[in-house]
Amino acid sequence: MNVPAEPTQPAADRNPPSPRVVVVTPTYNERENLPILADRLADLGIENLQLLVVDDNSPDGTGEVADQLAEKHPDRVAVLHRTEKNGLGRAYVAGISRALDEGADVVIQMDADLSHPTEVVPEMLRLLRDTDAGVVLGSRYVAGGSAAGEWAWYRRLLSAWANAYVNVILRLHVKDATAGFKAWKADTLRSIDVATIRSNGYAFQVEMNYRAVRQGFKITETPIRFSERNEGQSKMTLAVQLESALMPWRLLFSRRASRP
Repeated sequence: MNVPAEPTQPAADRNPPSPRVVVVTPTYNERENLPILADRLADLGIENLQLLVVDDNSPDGTGEVADQLAEKHPDRVAVLHRTEKNGLGRAYVAGISRALDEGADVVIQMDADLSHPTEVVPEMLRLLRDTDAGVVLGSRYVAGGSAAGEWAWYRRLLSAWANAYVNVILRLHVKDATAGFKAWKADTLRSIDVATIRSNGYAFQVEMNYRAVRQGFKITETPIRFSERNEGQSKMTLAVQLESALMPWRLLFSRRASRP
């Protein structure tokens, strides 16, 4: 007796398209580091991965370097030019909003100064795909992670204190609450309404985590070795530090004020 063969599954169903991954990288005076970052991301060989450079009118010509990269590799690099430097948070809001508008499935936040290891990106994407995580943090403080070896003892102490400070106030229950290297599912970003985040500077990172926790999303951490920047100067100013110190209290009290 002839048994009818099962219908052949279309190739498109057997091999679903790779998710669209956009790496959003704010830049200000990063002309030396940017081409290296672009090459390292390309070397990962991840299909449908694009670097979106958000440049704040860098006086050193970073924007022009980004344009050259985008012209040479239009499928791998895109550029968003902003007319002024008004903070890391605002740059991320602009870049993340564009990535979502253009159909990104995953958005990665990454510094341009080469402090974040690109080789961890595949593991971050795997965790988003295979677990119930809404966001994956590249963490210095989980087992296997580490901060820059060049950091002085007082800088390490300050970083550890900042993480403990934020966690005690906001109860985020993560080891690296101030991490800036993150991979987000697009649905998570839409749920936390990134465009309405008020914090700027490095406090922006903590507020994103806080909103994710408030919305019930799981935050997963994967270890990284955080490196000191290769070229250029740190953007950490006194104003940024003050905002970062005050922001957890503002979030806490705004939550209490919103309760019925």
